[in-house]
Amino acid sequence: MKKIFILTGEPSGDKLASKVIAQLKNSRSDIEYLSVGGEHLKALGIKSIYELKEVTYLGFTKVLQNIFKIKKKIKETANEVIKFRPDVLFSVDSPDFTLRVAREVKKNNQNIKTIHFVAPQVWIWREYRVKQLKLFLDHILLLFPFEKKYFDKEGIQTTFTGHPLLEDKSKSKVDISQIIKDKKKIFSIYPGSRSNEINILIPILFDFVKKMNEKYKDLFFVFHSTSEHVQLIQNLLLKEGFRNCGAIADEKIKSHMLKSSMFALAKSGTISLEICNAKIPSIIIYKMGMINFFIVKMLVKVKFANIINIAANEEIIPELLQSNCNANNIYNMVDRLLSDKQGLEKQVTKSQEIIKNFKTERSSEIASSIIENYL
Repeated sequence: MKKIFILTGEPSGDKLASKVIAQLKNSRSDIEYLSVGGEHLKALGIKSIYELKEVTYLGFTKVLQNIFKIKKKIKETANEVIKFRPDVLFSVDSPDFTLRVAREVKKNNQNIKTIHFVAPQVWIWREYRVKQLKLFLDHILLLFPFEKKYFDKEGIQTTFTGHPLLEDKSKSKVDISQIIKDKKKIFSIYPGSRSNEINILIPILFDFVKKMNEKYKDLFFVFHSTSEHVQLIQNLLLKEGFRNCGAIADEKIKSHMLKSSMFALAKSGTISLEICNAKIPSIIIYKMGMINFFIVKMLVKVKFANIINIAANEEIIPELLQSNCNANNIYNMVDRLLSDKQGLEKQVTKSQEIIKNFKTERSSEIASSIIENYL
C-alpha cells in the first residue's frame, strides 16, 4: 500500500488539492491518505490530523503575533508526516506554512518525495526563495506558464498543469428556485474565506448592498462562503434585516449561482479566476491593516493584485484596494459598469483571452499523473 500525505494551509488550497486527489483516487485504489485539510478533502474521505483553521493566519502582524504557535505547529505537523512515512508529501499553496513543513520533513527523511502545487509567487516578491526550494522540493506543479523560467534557471523540476479550478466538468443541474424568489437577478459576493477578511469586508459590503437597494429593486445578493463561516454571515444578514440576501456554502450550488449571476464582487484571490472562467463581469476588492499594507507595498514588484491584470499588465478587472475599498467607491464603480453593457462585454472578452493561457483542460489529470510517477 502506497502512502500520500496532503498538506494544505487554507480553504483555497484544500479545494485545489481535492481536485487532484479526486482524480488520483479514480485511477488508484492502493493508496492510503492522511492530511492537513478542510471540507473538500474530508468529502473525499481523507482524515485531517487537525482543523485547518489552526494554521490559517492572515497578514504579517497576525503571523508575528502567533510566531511561536506557528513554529510549534510546523514542528508538530512535520513530526506527524514523518511518523506516517508517506511515499509522497503533496503540499499545496500556503508556502509560508507548507514549505516550512516540507523542509523539515526532507531534512529528516530524504526518501520522502516532495511535490508542491501552486508555486510561491516569486514573480511578485522574494525571488531569492527559488535557490532555497531546490534543497528540499523534488517537483513543483505550476498554475501559470510564465512561472517556469524562474525555476528552470535553478534546475528545479517543474510541470505546467494549468489551473484545476478552470476545468469545467460539472454537468449536474441545481434547482435554485427555493433560494432566489421573484425572478430576481443574481449578484454574487465573495467576502473571503478567512475570519480576518470577513471581519474587515462584511461591514463595507453590507453598506454597499444598502446603497444598491436604494436604486436597484430586482437584485438578489448571494454571499459565497465556507461551511465554517456561512452561518455567521447568515446571522449577520438576518440581523441587518436584508430581505434580498442569502449566504451559501455548498460547492455545487455556489458554482451554479456564479454561472447564473449578472455580476460578481470578490475579495482578491483565486476566486477571480473562477469568476472570469464563468464569463461573469466583476470587480476586485481588498483591504488589510495599515502595517501589513505598508510591508506589502515595500516588497511587491507588480502593479496589480489580480492575476488577470498582472498577466495582461493592464487593469482588465477593476480593483479597489485599501482606502479605495469603501462602500461609496464600490457602489459608484458597480453602478457605472452596470450601465455600460459594452464595457462589461469588453471585460469578459479580454479576460477570456488571458485565462485561455492558464488552461490545459486536464490539469487535475496532469498533476495526479506526476504524483503517481513518484509512487
